[in-house]
Amino acid sequence: MSRNIIAILRGITPDETTDILDALIAAGITTIEVPLNSPDPFDSIERMVKHAGNRAVVGAGTVLDVTFVERLAGIGAQLVVSPDANPEVIAATKSYGMASYPGVLTPTEAFSALRAGADGLKFFPAFKLGLEGFKALSAVLPAGTKSYAVGGVGPDDFASWLNAGITGFGMGSNIYKPGYSADQVAKLATEIVAAYDKAAP
Repeated sequence: MSRNIIAILRGITPDETTDILDALIAAGITTIEVPLNSPDPFDSIERMVKHAGNRAVVGAGTVLDVTFVERLAGIGAQLVVSPDANPEVIAATKSYGMASYPGVLTPTEAFSALRAGADGLKFFPAFKLGLEGFKALSAVLPAGTKSYAVGGVGPDDFASWLNAGITGFGMGSNIYKPGYSADQVAKLATEIVAAYDKAAP
């Protein structure tokens, strides 16, 4: 079963990557993001790309500059996520064949990102937009727009957001914090997957 859950591993170090990647894949989460404000993020991403093979999609978060996009393409990253909707970053991401998920919160940002070629939208911080805000905004988005709720939305909220039309979720501190062992991540990931499977239509 393919689940629209992105594990956000902010603060992960290169030496931890393969064990935590394996734990996530075993639990059923196969999209992994390493924010670039983590220690040695490009090393971590490269290790995970090589270790995952075709078992997972691995990419970067907090991507704010085109030079970072170029470097990510060079190490085989497949996904670029940002907290903002920089058209230059989106265009560069697509030019290298990677998936682009920029952060948006308003209709202007959402439509600008889509016009620039984004594959989908990361609503961040989702708790600020709220369910009613998302429903209002999604009503005017093109049919089939992929949308992810990131920030302040956890497993207890899955059902209500999915019923409102969200595509999936980005899970950060409720799946990984610096210092968590692979076993801890496995336990949290398993609980998140169970909640998602129960809530998914």
